[in-house]
Amino acid sequence: MTTLRNCQQFDAQDPLRSLRDQFHLPAGVIYLDGNSLGVLPRTAAARVAEVVTKEWGEGLIRSWNSAGWFEAPQRLGNKIARLIGAGPGEVVATDSTSVNLYKVLSAAFTLAQQDAPQRHKIVSERSNFPTDLYIAQGMCKERGCELQLVEPDGIAAALTPEVAVLMLTHVNYRTGAMHDMAALTAAAHAAGVLTVWDLAHSAGAVPVDLTTARADFAIGCGYKYLNGGPGAPAFVWVNPRHADRFWQPLSGWWGHAAPFAFTPDYQPAPGIGRYLCGTQPMISMAALECGVDSVLAAEAIGGMAALRAKSLTLSDLFIELVESRCAGHGLTLATPRERGRRGSQVCLARAHSAEPSGTSGAYAMIQALIARGVIGDFRAGDGEQPDILRFGFTPLYTRYADVWNAVEQLRQVLQTSEWQAPQFNQQQSVT
Repeated sequence: MTTLRNCQQFDAQDPLRSLRDQFHLPAGVIYLDGNSLGVLPRTAAARVAEVVTKEWGEGLIRSWNSAGWFEAPQRLGNKIARLIGAGPGEVVATDSTSVNLYKVLSAAFTLAQQDAPQRHKIVSERSNFPTDLYIAQGMCKERGCELQLVEPDGIAAALTPEVAVLMLTHVNYRTGAMHDMAALTAAAHAAGVLTVWDLAHSAGAVPVDLTTARADFAIGCGYKYLNGGPGAPAFVWVNPRHADRFWQPLSGWWGHAAPFAFTPDYQPAPGIGRYLCGTQPMISMAALECGVDSVLAAEAIGGMAALRAKSLTLSDLFIELVESRCAGHGLTLATPRERGRRGSQVCLARAHSAEPSGTSGAYAMIQALIARGVIGDFRAGDGEQPDILRFGFTPLYTRYADVWNAVEQLRQVLQTSEWQAPQFNQQQSVT
């Protein structure tokens, strides 16, 4: 079994170890929740202060020109493009993941119906992230179409002639299971179906190649593995073959071909620019750029391939240690064991029937861990799905010794039944 000393040796030999110095990491905390909110880059506080005090405080409205505010969505988009296999001028950073999903889902559905009016369905995975399903439900209500939810092994069979769009999250938020983007996109195209990919748990965590996969549309999150801060702007990508074919429905002035011409009629900007909407949040944009730069710093040390290799080794180690040191407490692995089928997180399941109260205890276990300085998170199940203890592994700053120590704390929480204490069973608003 791997020992703490082994892990310390792995850390000493880690070629990516210097990247950890880019981040503010609180003392006494092992942070395994970067898949929900990435940590603070050391450059971000000073950069945000500069935007507030100098660019806003002194430059005022002049900073839209002098400080490069106006070009920020495209500039950040070009940086994010390097992480997701997109080309220059194909990505913009803007709005939220939910808003961007509405834009591209509407565009994809309209384009599909232009070519085949009988296509009136959107197919998605039943355990897709809820906001994706909610946005799709709302759009279907508007457009009179149908959302069909299927299990992962039923996706290919669901691509019938009535389907317009396949909407999937590349890495599942509950389990960490990763879809084969290229294979599913090819299957969709063979059936005449367009694809929309959510990269919220992929961008900055696993290699993504939208161009090679011939995907149609993609959106993603700025505050998880991209370390952009709470509520950071998201991003949107449209395959160049589709970019000029449709006005996305939120035709705000920032997506106009000439926003400062102030014409009363809307003329969409060429290409990806038309997927902008309103005035951009420059303070948040500045923080996001620091976060994206922290990921791009890995390019000098092997890039996404090196990050992916470390991520897999970290998660392999976590699985090994949990199964060897925490056995007998009702935890089962919910994440695929096969390396090529998992993202950068490991999820442990605990069934509701494990306790006489009918609760799983998973939430309380996470709260007990947080009290010990090990931060993961909890995702609730339902009558069919177990509750999930979720742990994200961000190779930019997570150490092998962190993994060993986190599992040791989990072992103690389980063996002492510490998690049964009342204070750990009082559920808070954010889990």
